Amino acid sequence: MIELLFVVCLSGQPTACSERSMVFVDVSPQMCLLGAQPELAKWVNTHPRHEIKSWRCRTVNGIEQEA
Repeated sequence: MIELLFVVCLSGQPTACSERSMVFVDVSPQMCLLGAQPELAKWVNTHPRHEIKSWRCRTVNGIEQEA
């Protein structure tokens, strides 16, 4: 499993930020990197009051899945 982890802030409020994520099951880390920007663009379109400040892809191991 691959997680697209991103930090979003309310527009105009750089201190009002939180982490969000999307988890993909049958995606490689490279596919996550290639597909992240279109997925994040879709997310922003449905959350117009937010701005994405940073993002990254990471592999989710068994320990993280249970937490």
